[in-house]
Amino acid sequence: MKYLILGAGPAGLAFANKLKEAGETDFLILEREKEAGGLCRSVKVNDFPLDIGGGHFLDVRLPEVNSFLFRFMPLDEWNLYERDSQIMINGIMIGHPFESNIWQLEIEEQIEHLKAIAMAGCTINTKIPKNFIDWIYWKLGSRIAETYMIPYNQKMFGKELDELGTYWMDKLPNVSFEDVLHSCLAKKAYGKQPGHTQFYYPKKFGYGELWTRMADEIRNHIEYGVSVNAIDFNTNTVKSALSERYRGDFIITTIPWIEFKNIIGMPEELKKSIKKLKSNSIQIEYFPDCLDTKAHWIYCPDKEVPYHRILVRHNFCQGSKGYWTETNTKNIRLKLLEDNFTYVNQYAYPFNTIEKPEIMKRLLTWSQSRNVYGLGRWGEHQHYNSDVTVDLAIKLAVRLLQL
Repeated sequence: MKYLILGAGPAGLAFANKLKEAGETDFLILEREKEAGGLCRSVKVNDFPLDIGGGHFLDVRLPEVNSFLFRFMPLDEWNLYERDSQIMINGIMIGHPFESNIWQLEIEEQIEHLKAIAMAGCTINTKIPKNFIDWIYWKLGSRIAETYMIPYNQKMFGKELDELGTYWMDKLPNVSFEDVLHSCLAKKAYGKQPGHTQFYYPKKFGYGELWTRMADEIRNHIEYGVSVNAIDFNTNTVKSALSERYRGDFIITTIPWIEFKNIIGMPEELKKSIKKLKSNSIQIEYFPDCLDTKAHWIYCPDKEVPYHRILVRHNFCQGSKGYWTETNTKNIRLKLLEDNFTYVNQYAYPFNTIEKPEIMKRLLTWSQSRNVYGLGRWGEHQHYNSDVTVDLAIKLAVRLLQL
């Protein structure tokens, strides 16, 4: 076929549907699971949806992307929420981001945090570190670093935390001593707020419903249960675990590069670099109890609990009960209840190691010269949210259609 797409997650589905919208029908998606959606899939637990990939929502910041997605699931089927995220610190809940809400702590704690921020490297204009841990101290001061950021990220990234760079930290809002002091005096958050200030979530379904409908639009162009494990750049073919072969004039891969157990025609240096790409696995566990909070999700740096985040289902999924947790599989302990629903995502978050940008630049540049394009969270090994992934998929489809 002309376009061979690996993976029926948001990237693959958006790319394929954009092709169809333009009148192109010569494409095929290969998906190893029995259903589409990737990390954004949903299942029914206690008669209400649960998102097995963790917390996934539709941001409002890319209206053109949302207009595209609303063609499959109209706007009137979504609720719009003002983000309410909290951080649990020593049994106390404070607003997120931490630095904008330290005014919610006791006055003595506020003073200690202010002193630490006043001495932080970014406040006194020292050189920006390249190592992530050093950057946390430089940006936020020792108090927030040791109370929240380091223990939280240790739970997320484990021993690889020491290997992370700082080039991806544009997701964090700017922090200044003046803004933090202002928030303490005014007793309200002050300064630039992080992303997801507003988000959409379906009224009657889980987030996975959107991607199911997108898959239905191109149902005759998807083969399920096909696990791709080899790629040949000399012939532009891929091979499945059952030795089936597929060829595409253009191959769009949205799956982790490490899944290619056999790569033919690629320089050895690039093949070796793929093995240096790192990620983690996350377990989702559902609890039927309703929490006494208005928060949509809660960050948990406490080392005494294994999970790093709680998604409070009953606060954004209408009529539902309970909540679910996200836990790095390396931190998993015994389940509290034997009948709790759990699900493990083998590939959850790509790690932004110091050497990753150079690895991906060389890998993607070389692959594109052979008409193989990496796309989305795993094809580009970037921690993209679904709206950004869709935006990239649409742009790539438009670009290739013009060739």
